[in-house]
Amino acid sequence: MGVESSGQGWQLIAEDNPEQFEGTDLDVRAVMAGLPSEVWDGFEFDRVPWSRFPHVFGPGEEVAEELRRLLSADAPTVLSVVRDLRDIVCHAGQPSAPGALAVPFLVRVAADPSTHHRSEVLWLVAGVARRVHNHGFGRGNLLLVGYADDEWAFDAAGYLQNWSIGAARDAITADAGIITALLDDPDPEVRCLAAYVLAAGSGEIGAIRAALHERLRVEEIARVRACLVLAVAQLAREHPVEGVVDWIRECWQDSERAGEVRVSAALSWLCLVDDPVPDELRVMLGVTVTDELDRVIRPIPWMHMIDSRNSGLSRCLERLL
Repeated sequence: MGVESSGQGWQLIAEDNPEQFEGTDLDVRAVMAGLPSEVWDGFEFDRVPWSRFPHVFGPGEEVAEELRRLLSADAPTVLSVVRDLRDIVCHAGQPSAPGALAVPFLVRVAADPSTHHRSEVLWLVAGVARRVHNHGFGRGNLLLVGYADDEWAFDAAGYLQNWSIGAARDAITADAGIITALLDDPDPEVRCLAAYVLAAGSGEIGAIRAALHERLRVEEIARVRACLVLAVAQLAREHPVEGVVDWIRECWQDSERAGEVRVSAALSWLCLVDDPVPDELRVMLGVTVTDELDRVIRPIPWMHMIDSRNSGLSRCLERLL
């Protein structure tokens, strides 16, 4: 049954078994996979079936209208539009199907050097591609991106978040070349957020990981280095690869490494293994986590997800240890 003829659309997914709609015109993943790249490259908003996927406040077409405003907006307007979009497509932190449809457009907006507030645009991309964070997290949850196959979650509009997040992650993978180029952007905030976005990718993992390591070798800004390490770890959490955990352990054990690299590697290692916390790691953290280092790591996206009131690192350490 097609969504246009059903009269109920996306509500069927919440009311019935979602699996029967997989791959249909109600599955945002299938819809996005069926659209040619020229739609995204040419900002052809009218070729996207927004009407199939309402957001919590209204019709999906409103998202296209906001995206159009981004293309020629001045700095204050861009910031206002991005915040409005976040409230619409990621309301209360919940990713939505219209948000997934917006991801390829947002990536291209962020890649344009003339765009204002590009890091804020990337924040929105990353938010749409991640599950709602569980603030009662334990070891491992810090690096979670999506939901398990047998774990269904619905957004405030009643649509299956598993599909919304999957579509957004697939879109990041499809545009991985555009996003990895931003790892070399002159703006360190753009570099931080590019790493955060890439860590949510569903594929091209080898190429993304290589780009993150390459940037880490030359990166001079401390908070960006911390983001790069955590991005490598998040990819490993979602896509385990031999040798990554060993590399992360070597990072926090290496006294020659910068403090932010050692601490972000320690957090990563704690989330990737079930081993008891070694005394060596506790001692390293006790010496390395200074007030100055806390100010460096506090604003990065992973810490912001734990506590937006600037106590993310301390809360994270408290829970992981």
